[in-house]
Amino acid sequence: MSFEKARNIILWFVRPFKPQTEHYWRIVVLCFVAASTFWLLNALNKSYSTQTTYPVRFVFNDQRLVPINPLPEEVAVNVTGRGWKLLRKALRVEVQPAEIYIRNLPRNNYLLGSALRPALVNAMDGLQLNFVVTDTLFFNFNEKVTRRIALQLDPTQKVTGERHAMLRPVRIDPDTVTFRGPSSMVDSLPSPFVLRLPITNMTESAKIVVPIEYDNKSLVKSDITEATVSVRIRPLQQRELQVTPEMVNVPLNTDVTLRPQVVLIRYLALEDSGAVINSDAFKAIVDFSRYNRQDSTVVPELVQKPAGARNITLWPERIKAVLQK
Repeated sequence: MSFEKARNIILWFVRPFKPQTEHYWRIVVLCFVAASTFWLLNALNKSYSTQTTYPVRFVFNDQRLVPINPLPEEVAVNVTGRGWKLLRKALRVEVQPAEIYIRNLPRNNYLLGSALRPALVNAMDGLQLNFVVTDTLFFNFNEKVTRRIALQLDPTQKVTGERHAMLRPVRIDPDTVTFRGPSSMVDSLPSPFVLRLPITNMTESAKIVVPIEYDNKSLVKSDITEATVSVRIRPLQQRELQVTPEMVNVPLNTDVTLRPQVVLIRYLALEDSGAVINSDAFKAIVDFSRYNRQDSTVVPELVQKPAGARNITLWPERIKAVLQK
């Protein structure tokens, strides 16, 4: 065979794959798309059995019941259907969720997968339910309740600075807060509801806006978000006076001499309370049942004090006591 003849044979085989016009590759792509479309349409017209998920929706009265955990949104199922139906379900196109009705507070917080079958069958359009793969569907509902609680300033919080006092009663506006939400969360809120001031070491009267802080705000709602606390603060003055302590539990037939014979009481009080507080408002004792024989001393104790006295100290801390038979 001559070289020229062999060359012509090779060109005859290659020529169909050699672009002859600028539209050649467009024709190739269109043929490929057409073939793929026919194959896809043919595949979608066939029936298949597969495991997939199907959406569910809980239907309940949200004025009476509230879920305290996120509700399940789908269950696993095994179904049979044409490819078109399965594709539409996968793309969530016009898919009707299976409705689960909760009419009263459930006794149990779960639902068996087998109990979901009627709702799934009614919701599935063009799909045959073979069986429910999900074994159990868990949920947790509470009754929705409303509770009104009085507001109170935290009595343990130190608000004022040194040598200043906060006069009571403190005014809180509004003086109550109403919560609405799941019963387990609302019933666990403290009563009274305690507010803590965001500032301390105050030396002047003020009105302070305090936020209503609590947990589970996504489920529990309050009718107010803050309250205004009005506090009155007055300066304190240091004062002192002397009282003679009363001796108790003195041993029989014993003379006692105290050194010193008086106790110095130092305290803080409001500026205008001097006429109210006097030495008769205090009472100190020395209890000889607590007499220390090693150093012959006894500790003075304050057993009576006026309400307006603060930061009270006694001096001396121990009194020398001479006992004679």
